[in-house]
Amino acid sequence: MFPFLNFLFGKKTSILEEKDPMKKFMIVGLGNMGDEYAGTRHNIGFQILNSLAKKQKFTFETAKLGDVGSFKIKGRSVLCLKPSTYMNLSGKALKYWLDKENIPLNHLLVITDDINLPFGTLRLKTKGSDGGHNGLRDIQNTLQSNQYNRLRFGVGAEFSRGRQVDHVLGKWSEEEAAALKERLAKASEVVASFVLAGVKITMNQFNGT
Repeated sequence: MFPFLNFLFGKKTSILEEKDPMKKFMIVGLGNMGDEYAGTRHNIGFQILNSLAKKQKFTFETAKLGDVGSFKIKGRSVLCLKPSTYMNLSGKALKYWLDKENIPLNHLLVITDDINLPFGTLRLKTKGSDGGHNGLRDIQNTLQSNQYNRLRFGVGAEFSRGRQVDHVLGKWSEEEAAALKERLAKASEVVASFVLAGVKITMNQFNGT
C-alpha cells in the first residue's frame, strides 16, 4: 500500500521497488470496467486477477489507465493491471505501464477469454494472432508485435449464429459459476508458475488443464 501511495502523490517514479528488469513481471487481465460488465465471460481477465489478489494478499488501487496492484514472490516483483480503457483500447494501458515500470516484453502475460476453447480450459501461448479478439488486436497494434505471452481462458461457444456478443457479455451459467472457483484457482497457479518457472515449463505443465 505505502509504495503505491508514494507513487500516487509523486514521491516515486514507479510502483515496483525492484530495479533489475529481469526480476520484474507484468500480468494484464483484460476486461471492461463498470458494474454492467462485472461477472461476465468477457471479464474473466479481471476475475482471475481478483482471485490472484486474494491468494497473494494484495489490493488494487485506481491509477492512470487502470487499476494496479503488485506483489512479490520468491524474489520476483509482479505488477498486475486491469485496464480502464475498455477492452478495445487495452494496448494503451498495457504499453504505458510496461514502459513506465521498465518490464521486458517477454515478462508480460495477458489474460483473456477465448470462445474457441471449452469452458475453463487454459492455454498459454508465446505468440499468435488476435483470434478476432478486439483487446488482443489492439495490444498487437500497439506493440507492433504478436510476440507476447497470453493466457487464454475458455468461455465456450454455446451460442447461436450472430449471438457471440451476447454470449461473451453474458453472465456465467449456473453450471459454469459452480465450477469457476476451482478454475480461477488453477489460473492463479499458472500465473505463479509463469513468474517462477518460465513460460515453456508452464505451458507443458498446464496447457489443456
